[in-house]
Amino acid sequence: MSVLRPAPEPAEGGQPACQLGICDGSGWLLREDDTTEPCPCRERMIGAAISRGMGTGVPKRFRGVSFERRPIASLDPFVLRPVRAYVRDIERSLDGGHGLWFAGDVGTGKTSLAMLVSSAAERAGRSVAVYPVTRLLAEIKDTYDSQTGGNYMRLFRRLCAVDLLHLDDLGAEKPTDWAREQLYAIVNERWQDERSVMLTTNVTDLDELRARVGARTVSRLLEICDEPSNIMGPDLRLHSAG
Repeated sequence: MSVLRPAPEPAEGGQPACQLGICDGSGWLLREDDTTEPCPCRERMIGAAISRGMGTGVPKRFRGVSFERRPIASLDPFVLRPVRAYVRDIERSLDGGHGLWFAGDVGTGKTSLAMLVSSAAERAGRSVAVYPVTRLLAEIKDTYDSQTGGNYMRLFRRLCAVDLLHLDDLGAEKPTDWAREQLYAIVNERWQDERSVMLTTNVTDLDELRARVGARTVSRLLEICDEPSNIMGPDLRLHSAG
């Protein structure tokens, strides 16, 4: 049945209130029989609310990253090709639950490249949670403290619901059974729901990474991300300083 409500007029600034230009910004559409149905933008509105306040967001240092600026412009075009394709079709990439995996030496541009993808997802109106893994584990521990009012299941559900979970520096955390259990629970839930995960890590040997974070977690990440993109080379931070 067709919808009576027309697409909204652009609001101040030239952008419609609805991200998709369909409803009036309320997240609902009026049908001919006076019943309502959710607008496709509603899921995005809910996702944005879920991700608000999660993780670090894209830090100030990385807000200007682009394919045309260093350090990303200095990276191997072979490494950049699949990332360009992912960003160019960010909606389909996230809807399909596809991920990205950047591995390599310290200071080679992995985090900059990942932040570029997270920024593109945010601009597309998708929900993103950016977490250094050590911070993520600290926030999970904090939910165990009743004095802080933390709630583990609330955090867990939010981590599992965002369109893109960005895990920075996987493998830098202390490799304890507890840490492995937390990472597995989150990755497994997202793997089952076909939700995207993007990660960076300095650990390029998969057997070493399995030992640190768990074989089951690595197996699921490999299925989500297909295969790691290895970014090797000198520390670009030291090169820039010099």
